[in-house]
Amino acid sequence: MLKGSIVALITPFKDDNLDENNYRKLINYHLNNGTNGVVPGGTTGESPTLSHSEHKKIIEIAVKECNSKIPVVAGTGSNSTDEAVELSKFAEKAGSDALLVVTPYYNKPTQEGLYQHYKKINDNVGIPIIIYNIPSRSVIDMSVDTMAKLYELKNIAGVKDATGDLKRVDQQLKAMGKEFIQLTGNDDNAFEFNKRGGVGAIGVTANIAAKLSSDFQNACANNIDQAEKLDKMLQPLHFSLFIESNPSPVKYAASLLGMCSASVRLPLVEIREETKKKVLDALKVAKLL
Repeated sequence: MLKGSIVALITPFKDDNLDENNYRKLINYHLNNGTNGVVPGGTTGESPTLSHSEHKKIIEIAVKECNSKIPVVAGTGSNSTDEAVELSKFAEKAGSDALLVVTPYYNKPTQEGLYQHYKKINDNVGIPIIIYNIPSRSVIDMSVDTMAKLYELKNIAGVKDATGDLKRVDQQLKAMGKEFIQLTGNDDNAFEFNKRGGVGAIGVTANIAAKLSSDFQNACANNIDQAEKLDKMLQPLHFSLFIESNPSPVKYAASLLGMCSASVRLPLVEIREETKKKVLDALKVAKLL
């Protein structure tokens, strides 16, 4: 089962091209620091501005570098169902362990449209699918009823919940049961999310605080007092990484730690000076600098 600290990987660039060398180094940093899974090609990986060949390349690299040591959950969502199916089939063939599929953005489908979108992907692959429900970016919100209906399909396994509504954990647990994998997409609510029945996070902060994030998730399952202590240490970092649009702040943090450049692709831009100071201060609170 997918659980613990799963990182939504950033995609490093050099001269606006995919920086494959640092991408491999980033993945190995996670392999060496307790991360429980990686997500190549998610929103944090700037999937909207990756070419199709780049998107496929980062999935292939992640599968090769992880080498079955930890799961690769490939981001394969699109607002075009056929495109999502094609990328999902590619990711499965490349060796991905599971798929992360975001709700279709911009189109504003009905609940029935959402169901049919995921059903078509489900019918074309043979690996687990994690629904990525993020109304703040996709406009639409998948209802618990639709999610429960999808869970009846063979490959729908869980949700990355980025609604920010902790009541959803309770509702989804009641509707789908404990086997339905609930992962938060909000680093800042991970402590409460897990206390209510969640089993981990697909997070941003883990990009630059892999061991802290992993230790925190492990403590949530085994030592609640330690988990609370680590959560307090991580909260300033969580906050600073979302002052401006993700992943610009976390890429700046990664640059301070010598992991990769702070470069992002338009329409994203590098963060302002006042945000840089807050990121720097938060890294110090977390004892990363």
